[in-house]
Order: sequence, then C-alpha cells, then structure tokens
Amino acid sequence: MKHIIFGGDGFLGTELTKKLTARGEQVLICDRKQTLASGIYDSPQVSYLKMDVKETATFEAIPTEPDDVIYHFAAELLVPILKRSKRKDYFWQALYVGTTNVLDFMQQRKLDNLVYFTTDMVYGHTQTNPRFEDHPREPIGPYGEAKYRTELLCGEYRNKGMNITIFRPRLIIGPGRLGILEKLFILIDKNLPVPMIGNGKNYYQFISVSDCAEACLCAVEAGFPNEEYNLGSLNPPTVKELLSSLIAEAGSKSFLVPTPVSLVKKALAALDIIGKPLMDPEQYLIADETCVLDVSKGERELNWKPKDHDTDLLIIAYKSYKDR
Repeated sequence: MKHIIFGGDGFLGTELTKKLTARGEQVLICDRKQTLASGIYDSPQVSYLKMDVKETATFEAIPTEPDDVIYHFAAELLVPILKRSKRKDYFWQALYVGTTNVLDFMQQRKLDNLVYFTTDMVYGHTQTNPRFEDHPREPIGPYGEAKYRTELLCGEYRNKGMNITIFRPRLIIGPGRLGILEKLFILIDKNLPVPMIGNGKNYYQFISVSDCAEACLCAVEAGFPNEEYNLGSLNPPTVKELLSSLIAEAGSKSFLVPTPVSLVKKALAALDIIGKPLMDPEQYLIADETCVLDVSKGERELNWKPKDHDTDLLIIAYKSYKDR
C-alpha cells in the first residue's frame, strides 16, 4: 500500500508527507511542479510524478495497487485575479474539473478510499454561530461555488461505493505560508497603521497545517467515514486581540484602525472592478463576520483535536516571513 497525494508538493501535501514517512509509509506525490527545496524527496520512501489533475491523459502513468490511499489537495488558492471575467472558469477548471478527473481515475482503477479538502467558503455568510457541518451551504463566489459543486459530486461517487472523507478547513496557516497575510506583515514591519474591516470585535479562526495533516491520518485510521468535518482552532480570539498580539510580539509601532464596513467594502469592490484588487470578494465580503467552525464532530468521530492556537500560528507565520 502507498499513499497517493494529488497536489502533494503543496503546503498541506508536504506536511502530510513528512508525517507519513515518519511512520514508515510509502508516498507518491502527484503534482504539476517539484519543489526541490522542500527536502521531502530526499527520503527513499517518497517518489514524484509530474501530472496535472485537469488533464486526464496525465493520470495514465500513475501506478496503483488495490489498497492505495488517495488524498486530493490539488487546487488553486483564493487570491485576487486581475480580470474578474476569468474567475469562474479559472476555479471551475482547477477545482471541479480536476476533482471530476480524480474521482473518475479512482473509479477506473477500483480505488475506493479518498480524503478530500474543500473549504469553509462553501458556507458563505454566517447564518448560525458557530457553524456546524449542517450549516447552509450558500457560497458567495466562484471559488466557494466550485468547491460546493465538488462536494455534491463526491456524494454521487459515495453512492457508487466510494468512501470519501471531506474536510472543510478555515484559513490554513503555518511556516512558509503567507498569501494575504504578507500584506499585513509588511504594514507591521513598516510601523504603519493596520486597518480592520469593521471594529475588530468579530472572532477569527485559523487552522494549522500540522493539525490538518493529523486530521488526514485520523480519517484513514477511522476507515474513511463518508462524512464532512470542519477543521479549525479552539477558542479563537477576536480580530482586534489577534492583531494586537502580533504587533506587540513584533515590537512594531503600528496601531489598529477601525473602519466603516460598508465604505471599505465599496472601495474594495471598486478596486476589483478596475482590475486592482487587494482582496478577493469572497474574503472581504465576510471579513467583518464571525466565521467560526465548530470542530467537535471531528473529535467525536475521528478522535481528532486541534493542538495549535491562532495567536501562536500568526506569530509563527510572521517570523517565517521575517526569516525569508
């Protein structure tokens, strides 16, 4: 048996590979790129195959055995794309078409067990707090919509006999992962004011890449339940508390600036329209909301519990940014 990870050279795939090899497992990484700097390919337990989940022909070269375990992390990140008109097709191809190809490949090879990561963006605006797994799924943009449609697709393949465990994480964070946080870190480094969308009294939740990888291992040990699970930290702080702690840790002279929500969202929308987006609409439209996932289902059914706290995670990410 081996562990086949689609998108395995990315942030989560690399972390999971480290944990699997530490257990003596064999890993096949399937990805469009090979980041030699990651160091994971130094292990004789790890092999690499260049392929793209959007291209069906590239699946043919994947060697499989009946008891292989599949993980699907291949995706495009939710980052601003200059031309708004391209977003729908961009995410549809990367997320829905790619997932369709993974599931078809598994069906053809008679592989039944999958761990798949979608996103909490499938929920859209917060309707109940905290958000349990049965929270209404009403995504507000093409990224969340494509992920939502893949969840429905997984339901069809479950009916065909597959075992598919779906994880919905909050923003995944850890050393080396910056994304939208880099803009925040630059402001703090330059001792500039840090604007918040709203008053910062809403709660904000991360999930560490290590805790995500542990959830994958728990899903395998639990026999790949045909269920959805939220992934997030425990007892998240408010945005104001989170950012204040980071500023203090950095020794910065930056200070937090509350802003009028409606005005800021209109300004961000205008920048998006003219092709100068600072944030994706799916990010700023919920930035003043409390988007906290309840993760008790994972603890009950998978024996999984997050270990890392949001403030520590943000500080670790900042220090990684400084080191870089």
